[in-house]
Amino acid sequence: MIEIEKAPPFATVQDFGWRTGRAMGLPRSGAMDPLMLGLANSLVGNPAGAAGIEWALGAGTIFASEPCELVILGAGEVLVDGVSADPAHPVVRANAGTRLEIRPRPDHRFLYVAVRGGIDVPAVMESRSTYLPGGFGGFEGRRLKSGDVLPVGPALHSGLGGNVHPRITADPSDTDVTIRVSPGPQWERFDERARETLLESRFTVSPSSDRMGYRLDGPAITSGVTATLPSEAACPGAIQIPDGGQPIVIMPDGPTVGGYPKIAVVVAADLRLLAQCLPGRGVRFSPGPSRTRF
Repeated sequence: MIEIEKAPPFATVQDFGWRTGRAMGLPRSGAMDPLMLGLANSLVGNPAGAAGIEWALGAGTIFASEPCELVILGAGEVLVDGVSADPAHPVVRANAGTRLEIRPRPDHRFLYVAVRGGIDVPAVMESRSTYLPGGFGGFEGRRLKSGDVLPVGPALHSGLGGNVHPRITADPSDTDVTIRVSPGPQWERFDERARETLLESRFTVSPSSDRMGYRLDGPAITSGVTATLPSEAACPGAIQIPDGGQPIVIMPDGPTVGGYPKIAVVVAADLRLLAQCLPGRGVRFSPGPSRTRF
């Protein structure tokens, strides 16, 4: 078991989310950056989709109640019993009583803690992810708080994934992130000026962004298209244009249906890049691969 001795402002248990359930209004949920969670799991010999801790927005401390092997991927610095860990050897073989202090890095919104054996909370519909809007899954259906003790499952693989730190390229935090998009269901209903505004403007991530959706501040995208349409299916990455013209990008916990026009959809491989953007980070959109020409 491991204890969240000092919780950050935001942390939940996540895996790769629900493969089914959209017909019931259940979103995919799961890790905001599945690539980073998968890499963290691989380093401790877990299956890529094993449950880990998605940690965000501040520092904190983990206490090892018993011997375990874990990795903290995406942190700026990890202190093991007060000593800075070597980032080239991210796997920590903790003894009972080991204390790990986590200090986030400035260019990632989320970091991931993977423990060999995975976080062994009860599975709900074959996933251990936390769905906060519904208050279920994960650890008691809520954010982690100081004092929580998390069970760790038995190791499923015979060996660790190795000590080579996977390099995840991240642009400097003071540069804009370029996100590829494909035309959305209502692309043709927006006029040329609105499309150019999306593809040629600079937006910033709003502080009022969360796991359900990222609001973007910047020039308004308006073209006379009504902001209320008959409700239709929506997916993670869809860029909705509500009244006022400020884009909202649906994220993993976002709704499965919606009535706002969707001008474009973020390419699935780039959604994690947007997810890692802290409030105020500059974002630009560019045409991505699509069967439909821009």
